[in-house]
Amino acid sequence: MPDSSRVALPLHERGGRRRRRFVALNCGAIPETLIDSELFGHAKGAFTGATTDRPGVFVEADGGTLFLDEIGDMPMAVQARLLRVLQESEVRPVGGSGVRSVDVRVIAATHIDLQAAVEQSRFRQDLFYRLNVVVLGVPPLRERLDDLPMLAAHFLRKHGGPTPMSLSPEALDAMMLYPWPGNVRELENAIMHAVALHQGDVIAIESLPNAVTSRGVERASTPLPVAVPESGDDDQLPPLTEAKRRASAEFEKNYLNMAMERAKGSISEAARLAGLDRTNFRRLLQRHGIDATSFKS
Repeated sequence: MPDSSRVALPLHERGGRRRRRFVALNCGAIPETLIDSELFGHAKGAFTGATTDRPGVFVEADGGTLFLDEIGDMPMAVQARLLRVLQESEVRPVGGSGVRSVDVRVIAATHIDLQAAVEQSRFRQDLFYRLNVVVLGVPPLRERLDDLPMLAAHFLRKHGGPTPMSLSPEALDAMMLYPWPGNVRELENAIMHAVALHQGDVIAIESLPNAVTSRGVERASTPLPVAVPESGDDDQLPPLTEAKRRASAEFEKNYLNMAMERAKGSISEAARLAGLDRTNFRRLLQRHGIDATSFKS
C-alpha cells in the first residue's frame, strides 16, 4: 500500500462514512484514454471493448470515500470533467445519455507541488482550490526517522510469521543511515527481503538489501558537521537515541544552510539540490528557524 493510502484509509475508517466503501484510484497509472471510464464509468458500446456497462469509481464509492492518488498527474482535460463532478455531485458515464447523483468524500494525494503546477499552467487553479480544503503533509521517511524502528517492528510482525524476530543493532543503524527514496513501501520491501534471508531470531545486517547496507556504510564514513560534547565530571552522557536525535537535527540544519548558500537564497533551487519538493523543504526551514532571505545577495 502506498504511503498516501496509509493516511487516506484511516481517515475513512475513523469518519462518518466508515460503513461504506473506500475506493482508491491511482491517476498516474491509468492511460489517458481510459481514465474517463475509470472515473465516471461507461455505457455498453461506448468504445471498442466496452461490452458491458461500467459504473466507475465515483459510483462505486457512493456514500463512502474516493481516494485519488497522484492527482497531479491527471491530464488537464480530465481535470475539467472532475471539477464538474465535484461541483455538481453528478456523473455522466462515457457514451451514456443520463446522469447519476453521487455523494462521495474525495481525498486526493500527490507527490508534486500543486501550487507550483498551477503557476506553470499544469494544473487547473479552480480544481486546486476545490480540493485544497484541508491539507495534510506526509513527510518522507527520511525526515521522520524516529518512526523507523516502530515501522520496522510492525513489518516484522506482519511478515515474520509466528516466531518473533528482531533487528540487530548493526542492521538498525544501517537502516537509520539510509535515505529511503521509496519511503515506507521501500522499508516494507526491505523487511520482507531480510525475513526471507535471515537465520535465527535476529536479523543481521547481511540480510538487508545491498542498497540499504551500501548507502549506510557510505554515509557512516562521511563525518557529520556536528559538535560532540566533551565528557567531564559534571557532564551527563545522554542516551544513545537522544544523542542520535540531536546529531541528526544539527546535521539537518547545517545541510539546509549549505543548500541555501549554494542556491543563493532560492528555495526552489535549494530544494532541487536536496532532492526534496519545495513544500517539504520550506517546512524544514521553518522547523530549524532558517530565514531564506538572509542568503540572498
